[in-house]
Amino acid sequence: MLGGGFGAVGLAGTVEQKPHFPAKAKHVIFLFLNGGVSQVDTFDPKPELTRQHGKPLPGKKLPTDSATGNLMKSPFSFKKCGQSGLEVADIFPRVGAMIDDFAVIRSCYADNGNHGPSLMLMNTGHQLAGRPSMGSWISYGLGTLNKNLPGFIALCPGYPVMGPRLWSSGFLPNLHQGTYVPNNERTPEKLVQNIRNASLTIDEQQRQLSLLDRLNQLYLGRSEGRPQLAAGVEAMEVAFRMQMEAPEAFDLAKETPATHERYGDDDFGRGCLLARRLVERGVRMVQVYFGNSQPWDSHEDINSHRGLSRIADAAIASLVEDLKARGLFDSTLLVVGTEFGRTPMIQSAGQLRINQGRDHNVHAYTTLMAGGGIKGGIAYGATDDFGYRAVEKRVHPHDLHATVLHQLGLDHKRLTFRYSGRDFRLTDVAGNVIKDILA
Repeated sequence: MLGGGFGAVGLAGTVEQKPHFPAKAKHVIFLFLNGGVSQVDTFDPKPELTRQHGKPLPGKKLPTDSATGNLMKSPFSFKKCGQSGLEVADIFPRVGAMIDDFAVIRSCYADNGNHGPSLMLMNTGHQLAGRPSMGSWISYGLGTLNKNLPGFIALCPGYPVMGPRLWSSGFLPNLHQGTYVPNNERTPEKLVQNIRNASLTIDEQQRQLSLLDRLNQLYLGRSEGRPQLAAGVEAMEVAFRMQMEAPEAFDLAKETPATHERYGDDDFGRGCLLARRLVERGVRMVQVYFGNSQPWDSHEDINSHRGLSRIADAAIASLVEDLKARGLFDSTLLVVGTEFGRTPMIQSAGQLRINQGRDHNVHAYTTLMAGGGIKGGIAYGATDDFGYRAVEKRVHPHDLHATVLHQLGLDHKRLTFRYSGRDFRLTDVAGNVIKDILA
C-alpha cells in the first residue's frame, strides 16, 4: 500500500549501516517547490532579458509545452546579497540575506516538459513510475538513525502530481518506502493516524506482538525468500515502538509562538518546522512538498510567485537558522528544488485570464543546496543571456542525486540493487558528483 501512512508496510529502515566512505552529512531535507519555479524571477538574474523586453527571442526556439510569445522581463528586482554578492530577487529577502550559506546551481536541466515525468525524474531518477525514490535509496544504503521513527518521511498537505509514487520504494524492500504524513493537520493524532491503540494497553500489545513474532519466526524458519513477511514483522515492531516517540516528535504545540510566527502559519511552514524536529530525532531523510498539485505552475501570471515566495522565504530561512542554532547545519544537507523552470518568453496560447505568465522550461532551472559539506556563497553553472537554456556546467538530476549520495558517504555507482536480471541504481547509467560545490 503506497501513501498509507504509518499503517502501511515499510515504516523504517534497517539499523544504521556504514557508508562507503566518510560522510559529510547524516541527514537530508529536500524542500520541493513543486510546479516549476521560474529561475529568471528568483535566483538567475538576466539583465539582457530586461533590455530585450517585448522583443522576439533571438535565434532558434527550443520546444516548449505551449506556444510562447516575445521576451518578458521579470517584474521583480534583483540585488546583490551577502559578502558573495550573489544576486537574489527581492521576493526572497530572508534567503537573500543568508545566500552565503547556499550554493546556487543555475545550470540545471531536465528531459521532459510535463510535470509528471519531470517530478518522477527529480524524485526517483527516472521519468516512469516504479523506480525507488531517492529517500528509499538513502534508507536502503544507510539504514535508520532512530529505530523508533521512519527513516524516510514525506510531508505534503494532500498530494503533489504523481502522489505516492514520488516516495515509493519501488523494487527495493518495502521497509524503505517513504512514510507519508499530511502536514495540513496540526495535532499528532491527526498527523499520525492510529498512532495509539484505543483498546489495548502497551503491555497487552507487547504480549500480542510477541506471540505474532514467534509464529512468524516459525514460519520464516520453514521457508525461504519471504522479504514481504520480514518487512511486515519489522513494520509491526516499529509501529509499536512509535507510540512512545512519534506523538512527541510531531507535536508542534511544543514550539513557541515566536517560532511558529517565524516559519509561517501555513502548510509549508509547518512542514519545514516538522522537518527540523524529525531530523533532530534522527530521521534520515525528510521531504517537504510545497503544496498539493503544482502550486508554482504560473502559466497565467508570474506575479503569483510573489505570494508563493513569501511563504517559502520565511520557512526556508527559519529552517536554516534553526539548523545552525542546534548544531545540525553541518550534518544536514538541505536541497531546495523544483521539477523544471519557466520560459523567459510570455506564454501566449490557451485560455489564459491574465497574459503575464511563463510556460514550462526543461532547458534551464535553478536548485539550491546548503549545509552538509556544501560550499556556500557560490553560483555554479550558467544559462544563456535570457535564462532560456543551461549552457555552462550543465547539471542533470542524475548529477544532483550523485552529489547528495556522495555527501552521505555513498558512491552512486556502488549503491545498486539486483532486480529483473540487472543491477539498478538511483542514477541509472549516468551522473557525476558536482565537485566544485563541495567544501
